[in-house]
Amino acid sequence: MKETIFNIGYDLITKEIPRGSRVLDLGCGDGELLAELRKKKNIEGFGIEISPKSVGIALSKGVFACQADIDEGLSDYKDNSFDYVILNQTIQNTKRPEYVLREIMRIGTRVIISFPNFSHILIRMNLFFRGKMPKTKSLPYEWYDTPNIHMLSIKDFRTFCRQKGFSIEKEINFNTNINNGSSSKKIIFPNLFAMYGLFVLKKD
Repeated sequence: MKETIFNIGYDLITKEIPRGSRVLDLGCGDGELLAELRKKKNIEGFGIEISPKSVGIALSKGVFACQADIDEGLSDYKDNSFDYVILNQTIQNTKRPEYVLREIMRIGTRVIISFPNFSHILIRMNLFFRGKMPKTKSLPYEWYDTPNIHMLSIKDFRTFCRQKGFSIEKEINFNTNINNGSSSKKIIFPNLFAMYGLFVLKKD
């Protein structure tokens, strides 16, 4: 059974967001993260999701969500409209990741981004020994039905931020317990042993 990508890192993200924050979740899926943040942190939350079905589920949970493609731009949102913008397990699905990131840095004071680490040891071993596109619990898709179009590593994202002038406030690298969704941080050689990277970016 495929592991849903939308519950990954919820515990880490929740810890990063102060009570009462105004939050925008891009690629919000079924709205579960926003519902959890509203319950635990009393946030004012909004979601954008490309799947109409998922938007319907989010709305049924009382989450304010709308159907839109974030690759088409976020021009309707004014500068600094949100305290936090979340891009959880979504950046690798976007067609124009640099454009999307610049837009969310414009509308948010801080940005939380997490993604699967394509240089994890299991992925490297899959490619080396099998010579095929890898399938792991963090990347459970076949090459022909994956939503991931811009795969990246933790090291790639660090380099990207440095080259493009995005300021990293915090970096957390982690694995997820598939049974209960809890996160365990990976400090030693994270580009090799962490399944996911999470970064908090801030305006200079």
